[in-house]
Amino acid sequence: MIHRIPMAASGISARLSVLLFAGVLFVPALHAQKQELQQRVADIKESMARNKQLLAQYTWVETLTVYLKGEQKKQEHFQVRLGPDGKPQKTPLDPASSAQDQSGGRRGGRLKEHIVEKKKEEYQEYAERMKSLITRYVPPEKEALESAFSSGNVSFTPDAGGSDLVKLLIKNYVKQGDTVTLVFDKGQKQLMQYAVNSYLDDPSDVIKLTVNFDRVPNGGPSHVSEVVVESVSKQLKVNTDN
Repeated sequence: MIHRIPMAASGISARLSVLLFAGVLFVPALHAQKQELQQRVADIKESMARNKQLLAQYTWVETLTVYLKGEQKKQEHFQVRLGPDGKPQKTPLDPASSAQDQSGGRRGGRLKEHIVEKKKEEYQEYAERMKSLITRYVPPEKEALESAFSSGNVSFTPDAGGSDLVKLLIKNYVKQGDTVTLVFDKGQKQLMQYAVNSYLDDPSDVIKLTVNFDRVPNGGPSHVSEVVVESVSKQLKVNTDN
């Protein structure tokens, strides 16, 4: 015997059919996106490992410039090469400054000199804390990328314009609430940009990092061309150019 389905039940059945149909379409798309994401993470890890090996054959000059409230306060130059452990080894290229140069000739009395030195020490200590934080992000370690991926903290989207550029967004990479964004050229298999939004002790003490990459001429490896580290609250910025 055929029973007529009440209108309400019929409506529910129709909605379930739509949901089931949407699920059939969504699951393969989700699976494909996960595979694509996994491939992009693998490409980035491979690219970093390859470039690290190739860069061990090079030396380069690094220029470090410190700005406070928009005013240049310091500039240093180093010769850099990668050591056996894969970490940069720096040799200063600038002549050593005399104590008198550093103190500004001791003008203005001892009290003023003491205040200036104390303020300088505070900023130097803060800059060291910034540096210590950034070393937890740079270079991006493949183990950390794998951990973020397995935790479901990595998402990716193709860049606008349908180019070969893709963006990977990583949340809670080092600290709860931080973000890391990687821009990767999947055609060239080259990391183009690496950006971090993090903080020191308090989320209000924002630290921003932007790393831009370039390629050594004549088919050489990819390398870091510019690093910008900025403390928003202190108006302190450190630029490193290679």
